[in-house]
Amino acid sequence: MTWVKICGLRTTADVEAATKAGADAVGFVLAQDSPRAIRPDLAARLIADADLPSFLVTVDASPAEILDLVDFTAASGVQPHGADSAAAAAAARRAGLAVLRPFRVTEDLDVSAVPDDQILLLDTNIPGLHGGTGIRFDSDLLPKLDRDWVMAGGLDPDNVVEAIHTLRPWGVDASSRLESSPGHKDHDRIAAFVREAKHA
Repeated sequence: MTWVKICGLRTTADVEAATKAGADAVGFVLAQDSPRAIRPDLAARLIADADLPSFLVTVDASPAEILDLVDFTAASGVQPHGADSAAAAAAARRAGLAVLRPFRVTEDLDVSAVPDDQILLLDTNIPGLHGGTGIRFDSDLLPKLDRDWVMAGGLDPDNVVEAIHTLRPWGVDASSRLESSPGHKDHDRIAAFVREAKHA
């Protein structure tokens, strides 16, 4: 059964909706240039209320900064984008944390050096954006992968079944296309997405 993460949650009601829907994990964006960004103190409160593995989504955070954020929020995993992502991911694994290692899908994508204990998260390549693109990547660019990986980018209740059947990811991650407006989750769409992904 496909692993499902709902990302960019900002309220207790969002967390409750993801939990009730049967999601396997939730994500909280700390990168302040995102419409889904929240402060670490709010992330800590939401994580305390969540009975699910929780990932912190960061951009250009150093390994020390990420580990400090994890200590403060009690998150169980990290999703480090941008500069220092490799070092941050390695430090997180040494600390016993789960790691979603994000990469943009391009013609020259090479993930052969990524350790097996880091789960790949593959998203659409949009210059200037680290996620939340709302756009599917070109599946023809995807290299052959003999490991677990998570698909992100442009997934919603209407296309997730086709995406799973076509590309066979281990997991799926959705955010922007589960919203009524940027940063505001539609709880019915969360429920529908998880339902479709789990029964694909």
